[in-house]
Amino acid sequence: MNLRLLTLVGALSQLAALTTIVAADDIRDDIDTSGDDPTPNVNEPDPDDTGTKFKHFTAYSSSQTCDSDQHALPFNNQIRGVNLGGWMVLEPWITPSLFYQFLGKGVGEVGMDHYSFCEVLGPDEGNRQLRRHWETWVTKDLIKELADSGAVNSLRIPVGDFMFQPYGPYVGCMDGAIEQLDLVLDWAHSYGLSVLLDVHTQKDSQNGFDNSGLSANFAWTSGLSTYPRDLTTFQHWPIRAANWMGEFDPHAINYTTINHDNIAHSLKVIEVIVDLYAGHPAVQGVEPVNEPWELTPLKLLKKFYWDAYLIVKKKAPYWKFIMHDSFRFTVDTWGGFMKGCPDRALDTHIYQAWMDPADRLTFYNNACAQKKQIALMEREFGPIIVGEWSLATDNCVMWLNGFNDNLPGFPRSPCKYTACSAPYMGDEQPGAPVDVGKGVQGPYGTGMSGPSFGLCPVDRDWMTERYNRGEGGMSWVSAPPEAPRGRDGTDEVMKLLALKKISAFSGIGHGYYFWNFRTELYSPQWSYLLALERGWIPKGDLNDDRIVNSCHKEDNGSFVCNANRQAPQDSVRSGMEYAVGQSGKDTDYISELKDDDLYDEADIVFGEFWESHRGQGATCDFGGAATLAEQNKTHTEDYYTDDYYNVTEIQEFPVWKIVLFSILGALAGGGVGFTMAMKLNPRFNRAVRQSVMLRPVTSSKVFRQSFGGNIDPGYQSYS
Repeated sequence: MNLRLLTLVGALSQLAALTTIVAADDIRDDIDTSGDDPTPNVNEPDPDDTGTKFKHFTAYSSSQTCDSDQHALPFNNQIRGVNLGGWMVLEPWITPSLFYQFLGKGVGEVGMDHYSFCEVLGPDEGNRQLRRHWETWVTKDLIKELADSGAVNSLRIPVGDFMFQPYGPYVGCMDGAIEQLDLVLDWAHSYGLSVLLDVHTQKDSQNGFDNSGLSANFAWTSGLSTYPRDLTTFQHWPIRAANWMGEFDPHAINYTTINHDNIAHSLKVIEVIVDLYAGHPAVQGVEPVNEPWELTPLKLLKKFYWDAYLIVKKKAPYWKFIMHDSFRFTVDTWGGFMKGCPDRALDTHIYQAWMDPADRLTFYNNACAQKKQIALMEREFGPIIVGEWSLATDNCVMWLNGFNDNLPGFPRSPCKYTACSAPYMGDEQPGAPVDVGKGVQGPYGTGMSGPSFGLCPVDRDWMTERYNRGEGGMSWVSAPPEAPRGRDGTDEVMKLLALKKISAFSGIGHGYYFWNFRTELYSPQWSYLLALERGWIPKGDLNDDRIVNSCHKEDNGSFVCNANRQAPQDSVRSGMEYAVGQSGKDTDYISELKDDDLYDEADIVFGEFWESHRGQGATCDFGGAATLAEQNKTHTEDYYTDDYYNVTEIQEFPVWKIVLFSILGALAGGGVGFTMAMKLNPRFNRAVRQSVMLRPVTSSKVFRQSFGGNIDPGYQSYS
């Protein structure tokens, strides 16, 4: 290599390094590596920003705010809706019969989300199965049933970005999807239901969940499994990432690049949706992305929301524009964003299924406590919608956290198993019904969930509490997943929990959408139609007193968070250190406390922390160190009927009493039988009198007077 070439190579290397530094600086300017917006929301546009004129307002891009006028449509109508999940975007836990065909398969043969479903089956077979699925999972009769309930006025329909701009394995696999969506939109309109189109997926995944279309990241680990032999294994949760907006670095926990092509693709999808449905009478708006994960660069996400909003308002001036909170439901994140812009709302998803196991009071209070944060966000941002919620209080339902997989540490309690459902689309579905002769089959993730010998895990039952323990009792800790006969309190708990959630989500905010409208497995906690059938969710008017006043005890501060006297002292200290530490105070004194002094101080610490944070969803748990108690209350039957709660009283009975009464009953029964035999049976009477062993009794005057008149003729006394 000559000197000129060496000089040229050196110059190019310096130029490349300089370019890399400049590019990195540009990326850092655009990417918020901390996950929070580095600057507060700016409410005033730049002086030279004249704005973009729309039908009812002027939009200022420099401040991402608007100057709206009085003619813009207000967001006055409360939403009472359900999600049509698992239809256009597959989720194995919702429709497992579509995925049974992949059990026992090897590397490259398994579909575990919508992307791999189409990739493994190919466009022809994948489309054939999907068309049958589309036609049977959502039907006109089901839409009518929802409308006829009187409690539903809107549908949130998750759709895939790949329906409107196909790519990769979706090409051909999704043929006919838009036509099927058009049909359901027409049905909704005919029954008076509005529709929110929710773009549930994004290219390269916005959250790493299977509900984004692609479980990212994912790796086969079968080569590491040497024993037992021939296991097919994979991992997802330990390496989960979301690469929609750029490349995520799992070591630095931030983004190193921006994927402008993916963002442009997503905006194009919004444009296509608006062009297709701006004139459809059922469509009330769009949600441009569902559940972007909490590490999404906030500055980029807000820019995407702003650009998508302008696209929508250009051609659909009366559409609602719903933005997911990116799992950051705080005033610091969203307060003032898009201030003055008409028809926008914030979507937050509130689930209890991923909470730690607890007594029913904890779930009741947690549901009602959401009102405080919703009210705060309504004041600081604007309209709030709870776009997803359910009645599930555990993580048990099969494949909830992924096909043949689970989150580390989940489920937190043993699950109930019931017979896996017959395939909803008919017996011609490959792999369905599940093989009842086989146990749990591979491939195996880092967690466990799957059918075994024809049984599938579903939600646990709630036990009926005893009066002498109260609703805050600890029987839930040792309760079996399936309640014994006569002790199933699930209906009562779910009815009251539903009333409290509906009260919290609709009484303060702008409404909700229940997730989901149905499930293939029998899980009323996740199925609106089954919950209606069980009477958990009331039909008709949802503004009656039962719902409006269902949180009256929680709202009036009838409950306190106290230390759990049954918890180990070390656990109580750990819980106190967390609560005190969160307040920024010194925790050294806690290690010196013990016995009653420790528990009394914990009552104060836990109570103060819970009261100040319950509005943000804090629970009275602290790793099992605390429990809720009702202030100065004795549980009576009136307590339950006051909350529209019916319970069967079951009193405990000590074993010694059972034995004693059994003996007394046997003696009393024997005495009655002996007396009747002596009176009515002369031969028995004679045999007793002739007994040498009983002669001391039979020769007594009392005995002769009582039984002496019933003796066979010819009887000779030996006395």
